[in-house]
Amino acid sequence: MAVAIGLFGLGSGAALATVVGVLVEVPVMLSLVAIANRTRGSFEHVS
Repeated sequence: MAVAIGLFGLGSGAALATVVGVLVEVPVMLSLVAIANRTRGSFEHVS
């Protein structure tokens, strides 16, 4: 995040998108993993 701000500047839209993207993406991915782990038994086991 600091690199994006350093490269594009504090008021840049690209820096803002990079920072907000990381702050939104990580909790969303962790939530999806938690949902997948809770519903693990409902998937067929294919081997």
